[in-house]
Amino acid sequence: MSKRNKKELDSVRVAKIEQRERVVRKGRAKQERLRRFVRFLLTLGFLAAGYYAVLSSGWVLKQDAFTHADGVTIEIVNNKIVPAAKILAILENNKLPDTPVYLMKTAAIKKQIKQLDPVEDVYIRRYAFPARLQIILREKIPAVTLSPDLNSPPRAFVTQDGSLITQGYKLSDINKDFETIKVLSSNNNDWNEAKVKQIQKIISHVEAYSEEPVEYIDIRKPDDVFVKIKTVNIRLGKLDEGVYERLKHLPALLPQVKQTGAKIKYLDLSWEKVHYLKLE
Repeated sequence: MSKRNKKELDSVRVAKIEQRERVVRKGRAKQERLRRFVRFLLTLGFLAAGYYAVLSSGWVLKQDAFTHADGVTIEIVNNKIVPAAKILAILENNKLPDTPVYLMKTAAIKKQIKQLDPVEDVYIRRYAFPARLQIILREKIPAVTLSPDLNSPPRAFVTQDGSLITQGYKLSDINKDFETIKVLSSNNNDWNEAKVKQIQKIISHVEAYSEEPVEYIDIRKPDDVFVKIKTVNIRLGKLDEGVYERLKHLPALLPQVKQTGAKIKYLDLSWEKVHYLKLE
């Protein structure tokens, strides 16, 4: 083959290669234009979906959420003391915004709920689709239930920080959910944290020395206090600092009480050095 023919063949091959490369480049360009167009359509779709999602009613709380509670739109959790109706009653005058729930400010709602005596703190979670609020309470812990006499149900209770809680709360269920001290008292207005701790300390000493649970403590006469355990009613007298020394005699006196055949009205520990059994 002559040199001239060889050059012609090489030129033909190069031309064919260049032609194939042009076809490939055109195909790739078409594919790239198609991908750009698809991305453009997807972007428009996502923007439209986001726009409609933001404006959707699924983000916005119903205006009557506090007045027509369904247990779903407004969910109240961990309220063992405060009735849900009481919480909704103080919130019913709040005007709910037309903004999405995730933009809703809840500080004012928390402040209103924390005004209730049994409430220690409030947490609020916001959810969408459907828009709703979950109100989570942290309530103060009841320490003492107050009754005017032995046969009456509790009419109030006192929390560990000395807060007095009266009518309007779940008094009847207190002893089901909390371990409290039953106190007979004719005056419900002189309670504070120090007094609660004093009662708890006395109960702790009585139970430690007697090895029996305390059934109740009677402070209707502040200078003549009684504590009831299963074996006997114990007269403590005045709740001064000397009461803890007087209680140290319980381990020695209780066996004598149990051996006594007569009916005992109370075991008198109100005196510093003299202790005796009062018979019925």
